[in-house]
Amino acid sequence: MPDPKDPKKTIEAILTNAVRQLAPGGAIEALLERPRNPEHGDYSSSVALQVAKSLGAKPRELAERIVAATAQEIRASGACESLGVEGPGFLNVRLTRAVKLEVIRRVLAEGSDYGRARAEKPESVQVEFVSANPTGPLHVGHGRGAAYGASLASLLEFAGDRVAREFYVNDAGRQVDILALSVWLRYLQARGMVVPFPEQAYRGDYVRDIAARLAEAHAVRFERDAIALPEAAAGDDPEAALDAQVAYARSFLGEDWRLLHRFALDQMLAEQREDLDAFRVSFDRWTSERSLHEQGLVERAARTLAERGHAYEKDGALWFRSTAFGDEKDRVLRRENGQYTYFASDVAYHLHKFERGFDRAIDVWGADHHGYVARVKGALAALGVDPGRLTVALVQFAVLYRGGQKVAMGKRSGEFVTLRELREEVGNDAARFFYVLRKSDQHLDFDLDLARSESHENPVYYVQYAHARLCSVFAQWGGDAARLAQAELSPLAGARELALALRLGEFPALVAEAARELAPHSIAFYLRALAAELHSYYNAERILVEDERLRAARLALCAAVRHTLANGLALLGVGAPEKM
Repeated sequence: MPDPKDPKKTIEAILTNAVRQLAPGGAIEALLERPRNPEHGDYSSSVALQVAKSLGAKPRELAERIVAATAQEIRASGACESLGVEGPGFLNVRLTRAVKLEVIRRVLAEGSDYGRARAEKPESVQVEFVSANPTGPLHVGHGRGAAYGASLASLLEFAGDRVAREFYVNDAGRQVDILALSVWLRYLQARGMVVPFPEQAYRGDYVRDIAARLAEAHAVRFERDAIALPEAAAGDDPEAALDAQVAYARSFLGEDWRLLHRFALDQMLAEQREDLDAFRVSFDRWTSERSLHEQGLVERAARTLAERGHAYEKDGALWFRSTAFGDEKDRVLRRENGQYTYFASDVAYHLHKFERGFDRAIDVWGADHHGYVARVKGALAALGVDPGRLTVALVQFAVLYRGGQKVAMGKRSGEFVTLRELREEVGNDAARFFYVLRKSDQHLDFDLDLARSESHENPVYYVQYAHARLCSVFAQWGGDAARLAQAELSPLAGARELALALRLGEFPALVAEAARELAPHSIAFYLRALAAELHSYYNAERILVEDERLRAARLALCAAVRHTLANGLALLGVGAPEKM
């Protein structure tokens, strides 16, 4: 008998077994895919074309041998209406109508759980994403990482894993020092003092806003007389000059520097949290880089690397032998001034992830950090942790277009589009859906005009409209949808009805594959395909026909489609509206 939850998998197993008997020792699988031309069947396999040469056989003749070898088992499975050979040797499969329609009952029985897996031994997975420097508002580039990470975490949970969502706060580095300096100088300017503002400091309006809140909270506390902020001379390295200005402010303000630094950081983190909450992105834990230093975890990780022979002293600094693990050069852990590097913090953080008991960790990083992967994995290996337990998913930044023109971004200058502005312009649903329309490591052009449009060309509108259409049908019907679980399905015989049922049956396997491949975009593609078939069906057939049996069967099919659309949209953090 076929697996009632996956008849496609049943047929794949039968065909694979036959191929391996004909070609012993091979590990090839007879995978079934949708043919381009639906007239060729529900599924097609090119396995005969793939293995024929190694057997010295003609592909079509091999395909016919496979059909003959599997005929009895295929027939006994009850899943397959026909298995034939087409063209140069493709195996074309047609499922039985009963098998296609059985999924409708399953969807109606499982409802919001349709597609969810319950693993016997679920893995504990930490997904760390966004982790933006707390030096400015989240921009549209961070938005893509947020949408991808949140969708991925939901997908992994739906596929059966235990998932912890985490944001790593880079609050111990140079950039937050520059933010604190920027806020202090804007505070002084707002209070009437004439002070220079470094070109390399953070210049966005958000800095003025924080400075205003600083003045409101602490009045004149941070005012000082005779301020002599060192200015960069001609030919000076502007970044080095900026560091000198930070050092001056730290010394000049004394204990108040720590208060200023904390205030600026807390203000930015609060804004980032607010933006993420509004974007329907939540975290189970926010881990502070500074806390790793305070707990001694960074010093311990560096010391452990040295004790294991993977770190050495040179020119007063401590270096990790990163080249021994595939990196292009060794990396500094502790500078000659005794300060630990950001890399050292990262090593400690990743070690701490696995010490907290996670089976796997998935980091979502911007694509510009691709060179960082080898050194972090190398450090884990040096510390005795299997680097295969860490997966890094790279996310290309989104490029925003409005009116066909590219929108420029640059955080320190303040010339960037914030995630908040994007949400206000196109809405959460469009932003979340558009962000996952491509593989995470592929370039994404975000067309604001398209995202706002109410047309079939707008993919999120197209999918949501399919759900709303079905809700309208049920509102017009006015019956008890729960009773549809007992509806007789045999009246469903049209090509569009069977195509919808076939598409519904693919959802659970797609969820499992998308989770395995870390590919939320597969869910978006699936939803577009399901919506297209629903719209085609809706435009071609009446749902609320006079014939009671046919009406109940069609409503059951529509209810199953509605559940599946809602489940898929929920995985992407997108709403399923009842009216549009």
